[in-house]
Amino acid sequence: MITASQVKELRNRTGIGMMECKKALEAANGDIELAIEELRKKGLAKAAKKADRETSEWAIAIEKDGDNTYVVSISCETDFLANSDNFKSMVSAVIAYLKDNGVDSKEAAQEMINKEYALELGENLQLRDYKIISGNTGTYVHSNGKLAAIVVVVDGVDEEKAKQVAMHVTAANPEYLKPSDISDEVVDKEKSIQLEIMKNDEKMGNKSDDVLLKIIEGKMGKFKSEISLSEQAFVIDPNTKVKDFIGGEDTLVSFERIAI
Repeated sequence: MITASQVKELRNRTGIGMMECKKALEAANGDIELAIEELRKKGLAKAAKKADRETSEWAIAIEKDGDNTYVVSISCETDFLANSDNFKSMVSAVIAYLKDNGVDSKEAAQEMINKEYALELGENLQLRDYKIISGNTGTYVHSNGKLAAIVVVVDGVDEEKAKQVAMHVTAANPEYLKPSDISDEVVDKEKSIQLEIMKNDEKMGNKSDDVLLKIIEGKMGKFKSEISLSEQAFVIDPNTKVKDFIGGEDTLVSFERIAI
């Protein structure tokens, strides 16, 4: 009987999909080395040999279709391949696969990449992000294909304005949607950091902790604003907060920043 640990080990060694690994192990009666040979015989040799190579180059693709936004990112080994038409064509094919088969098909999509593209493109190709985001979205992918953002807003918000907020997210890198989302734990940690900084400052170090904490407490509003999307100064117009540009704090539903 083929165990899950055997399948996992073969997958880790080859980078081949779970289903193909299981089939190869069954054909090899559980012999992992023989299973690797079986995978190579099936035309996956190059993919298996390259599976341990570092995949430091990526491409992100985002496609909107009705109320759904489809997000795919795939890593490869070289910038040359990531910028090629063949690679971009593969990414488009994976987007189409996601649209047709849903988010639960990630493993099958990786197998498709291994079977149909790994040999032709000659590099280790790994599917990273593979998701569907529902709702009214604004999306932005930077020209280098390595930085992107998706902002979900309430219905009725202009798509172009939502896109500009997505561009802001890539540049400003907010951590939270709004200040109320920031936990007390995060705030307390920042207070302790600021306290230590002040204690080590020649001008502030001679003051008592109570005095320093009062000063720090006054800074927490600015701290929360700087890491919250709704309160950040809009990069296109720094005199305007993001929430005011987009139509109010409650207009923003969620956001995601994808960086490579």
